Amino acid sequence: MPATINQIATALATQLATIPGLRTYAYQPDQLNPPIAFPILQTVNYHKAFGGGDVTTDWNITVVAGRYTDRTAHSLLDSYLSYSGASSIRLALESNPTLSGVVATLVLSSAANISAVTVGDAEFLQISMQCQVHG
Repeated sequence: MPATINQIATALATQLATIPGLRTYAYQPDQLNPPIAFPILQTVNYHKAFGGGDVTTDWNITVVAGRYTDRTAHSLLDSYLSYSGASSIRLALESNPTLSGVVATLVLSSAANISAVTVGDAEFLQISMQCQVHG
């Protein structure tokens, strides 16, 4: 039986928390205290295999690095986007593709939409990363 949405979101946040200094949530928090990351469910596909055997979910992993005008935020974003290294989001997720047995596998396919998000009077640097989770 496939994992629930809550189980997957929690497992994604737990795996993202292996990145030093990155605060993680299983949901979008009420307040931004960067650097933070959290998954947002995009789609659920029920019939990827015969008999519904491969339910897939597509997630946006939102990462907020810091203030948009802060050089440190841009440097952090660079390390989060790296293919490998201690702060690589791709490596953090794909090094444990079953999320400790919660899902069958996952792949972090891309990063897009590097942009500013305004909260209150402050602009923050953010990126969305696309993650597909099987089972």
